[in-house]
Amino acid sequence: MTTFASGTDTLTRDALTVLQPGFTGTTAPDWLLRRLGEGLASVGLFGRNIATPEQVAALTAQLRAERDDVLVAIDEEGGDVTRLEVRTGSSFPGNNALGAVDDAELTREVAAELGRRLAACGVNFNWAPSADVNSNPANPVIGVRSFGATPDLVARHTAAYVTGLQSAGVAACTKHFPGHGDTAVDSHHAMPRIDATPEILADRELPPFRAAIAAGSRAIMTAHILVPALDPDHPATLSHRILTELLRGELGYDGLIVTDGMEMQAIAATYGIERGSVLAIAAGADAICVGGGLSDEETVRRLRDALVAAVRTGELPEERLAEAAERVRALARWTAEAAGAARLAGGAEASAGAAAASAGAGAAGAAAAEGGGKRGAGVPVDDEVGLRAARRALRITGPDGGPGGGLDGFTPLTEPPYVAAFTPMANIAVGDETPWGVAAELSRLLPGTETGTFTGDDAGMAALAAAGPRRIVAVVRDEHRHAWMTKALDTLLRTRPDTIIIEMGLPQSPTRGALHIATHGAARVCGRAAAEVIAGE
Repeated sequence: MTTFASGTDTLTRDALTVLQPGFTGTTAPDWLLRRLGEGLASVGLFGRNIATPEQVAALTAQLRAERDDVLVAIDEEGGDVTRLEVRTGSSFPGNNALGAVDDAELTREVAAELGRRLAACGVNFNWAPSADVNSNPANPVIGVRSFGATPDLVARHTAAYVTGLQSAGVAACTKHFPGHGDTAVDSHHAMPRIDATPEILADRELPPFRAAIAAGSRAIMTAHILVPALDPDHPATLSHRILTELLRGELGYDGLIVTDGMEMQAIAATYGIERGSVLAIAAGADAICVGGGLSDEETVRRLRDALVAAVRTGELPEERLAEAAERVRALARWTAEAAGAARLAGGAEASAGAAAASAGAGAAGAAAAEGGGKRGAGVPVDDEVGLRAARRALRITGPDGGPGGGLDGFTPLTEPPYVAAFTPMANIAVGDETPWGVAAELSRLLPGTETGTFTGDDAGMAALAAAGPRRIVAVVRDEHRHAWMTKALDTLLRTRPDTIIIEMGLPQSPTRGALHIATHGAARVCGRAAAEVIAGE
């Protein structure tokens, strides 16, 4: 049972409880531990906080030594957006790859295994999945983070993901309500606007959130977007009409509502983070996410004081803040109960596997028993589900131009190629510190593979010069959004028609090259799946 520091009044504790701040370093700073003792109930982890799974487990144990029911949150979508594997790339394909396979049971399995890995590190709250319908291919911030472009597909995979993740005792946070898929602006930089009718919004944007609610999503994250058909004056994060009347009232949602990062420019540059946080809680949000860019004690103090002052001046009803804080505490209680249930379920599965093996059930039973013992506490593990999913997500077009198998007429490489990575600027959600591409995996299969990174109008000529006589593997990411990439590929193919092209973003451009592989995402495991094809593995 958590005991709060003496001298902290209820109002101040509630103001701290609704904050979800980040911090710097791989151990908890003293100020964060002190704030946990004063009422802070949540902590967000980012790539800067993560070195190894063992280090994360030690960090979360340090947090729980101060507050045993703390919510430890992370933005671990899998695919392009990974924090747990920020230095290596994800072991799981992202949403677009899972949507391309369109096997809801596979999506559930991937999310369940991802959840088990988070739980093993002490993380119990995941700011995922993205339920955005990527109806605008030019969207600069969603793209492959979406399951797809149609509401039915996104809805069924959102529900499967929520079910799988929460089966591991990790709370899902479905995002970005009421839907960020039809935007052409990144809300990290400015305020996006969706000019769609109420009927289109109801038919296109809302079905995935209805599915998430039906699946029991414990949290929903708001979008910093302006949707005039719903509220012409306030972005969704600050809109009573969208959060309270629509999400709570019309959709019947009673779980935690958490904001997207308040330091994102859509809010910070328009309202400021203090004013924005007060307006968000007043509108119906229950938790304030901050810490991706602002990660110090001063930020926590400023937000706490802004909320307390708003209550004392009457701008924010005290009962609204108390209601929000209680929803945070309710989610903390759920994670404790769900984690226990997940351990019991895993132990039962492991015991069943052990019994089957001892009864002579053969290799399958022995493998089940062995898998159950890897996690500790008897939770089964599936180290290959991410790779299986990435392989199934590949869309291959061979020299004959035919999709499907696509390998007729293609001879796998036996000599190390030159990998030309045509690299766009990464959006903030993805980050630029996570490696991507196929060079590392091709180097493992074809030792001696070399690589270079190219950008701009002369990228094609520069790649030709660097490659010399070696076979070229050209890797692009969202070619359809970058005219310079198309120009670079045109340059390569005029001189080197045997070039292999790998699209690791949305596959919107025409397929071409001696072999074209669409991976539907840039996770490490997607690169491995593509490299296996090129090397004939």
